[in-house]
Amino acid sequence: MDQQKIEALDYHAREPHGKIRVESTKPCLTAPELSLAYTPGVARPCLEIKEHPETVWQYTWRGNAVAVVSDGTAVLGLGNIGPEAGMPVMEGKAVLFKRFAGIDAVPLCLGRVFDERGRTDAAKLIAAVETLEPTFGGINLEDIGAPACFEVEQTLKKTMNIPVFHDDQHGTAIISLAAILNALKVVGKRLEECRFVVAGAGAAGISCSEFYIRAGARRENFLMCDSKGVIHTGRTDLNPEKRRFAADTDRRTLAEALKGADVFLGLSVGNSVTPEMVASMAPGAVIFAMANPTPEIFPDVAMAAGAAVVGTGRSDFPNQINNVLGFPGIFRGALDTRATDINEEMKLAASRALAELASEPVPPEVRAELAVAYPEDAAAGMFDGGNPLSRTYVSPKPFDTRVVPRVARYVAEAAMQTGVARNPIADPAAYEREVAARIRAQNQR
Repeated sequence: MDQQKIEALDYHAREPHGKIRVESTKPCLTAPELSLAYTPGVARPCLEIKEHPETVWQYTWRGNAVAVVSDGTAVLGLGNIGPEAGMPVMEGKAVLFKRFAGIDAVPLCLGRVFDERGRTDAAKLIAAVETLEPTFGGINLEDIGAPACFEVEQTLKKTMNIPVFHDDQHGTAIISLAAILNALKVVGKRLEECRFVVAGAGAAGISCSEFYIRAGARRENFLMCDSKGVIHTGRTDLNPEKRRFAADTDRRTLAEALKGADVFLGLSVGNSVTPEMVASMAPGAVIFAMANPTPEIFPDVAMAAGAAVVGTGRSDFPNQINNVLGFPGIFRGALDTRATDINEEMKLAASRALAELASEPVPPEVRAELAVAYPEDAAAGMFDGGNPLSRTYVSPKPFDTRVVPRVARYVAEAAMQTGVARNPIADPAAYEREVAARIRAQNQR
């Protein structure tokens, strides 16, 4: 048994088992406190909410609660392993929600929502999630297989009056767009002029591509590959999402697709890109090899083959494309404005917040914190200077305490500008400072 497996299993098995628990936010140590927490006192807020439904946000946890919902059909790079096996990931997501944004998240791994082949039955999953609305302020969909995940999210966004966000689609898209925008600054290229090759035509690959196009990339500049090769107009086995990227091309393999490409986005399988493929790309190539735990190509190999900027999904390499940079701040801003949706404008605002942060000088107090979390990077001067943006730093780090407050602020502003905020924020700059203080206080307890 390898050492990491031993450590990971021990980490999860220590008493109490798992990674999360529920704690009361109010005292219940005396008879009077018991009568307030439960009967007879609890009847008062119940009746108040019945009379004035909007007070549910005042008298319950709903305004700070997110359901992390999965059916276990597309867990990490592990595939369809089922809801029970997916539970450690959903618990981990709940940990990150709390640690980085102070949000109470509950993992809900749902069974009996499958078809006869063991895949997601969209109608069953939709019906189950819709029942959660009275309890939660937002829904984070996670690790749900394509193509059902598209129908599930699109339907729930229409039928529910709280934010619904499929992180595998949009979280990856938001974080990677910010990193790509900065990487292109480093190599002196423009988004709308770049040729993209996307390996992996599942939820993340399709959503990332659509998001980049919304940000200014051109659809005709995309070549997308699935397990059968390049998605082209001659294929008859494509679902509607893939058909939008069917290219009129004679290229059929990933190797052929990569010739002359400016950006490679990997959301497929490990070790699927060779040095020769990288060498065939355009000068100043940007490679985001995000298959986990083994990337499509390792950074040192890609750099040696001529890549200019390389990112992965791993924390032990530079330029980690990690969804934790997105979803905590996105939901923080959505919950605090009591938004009814997380729309495209809010997602683009989150990308803009992250891209800007990587180009801003790092305050001394934040640099000191980053030196603890990333001692080797700090020693190498990664966080120094008036503009620390570089080939190895195109995205802020997860433990940068500026990230969640900034993302929350930009998301909140976009929610107000697009009319989905039910609780507007008067002073966004003050709100950003308040979120930072709130999270810092929580993590010092």
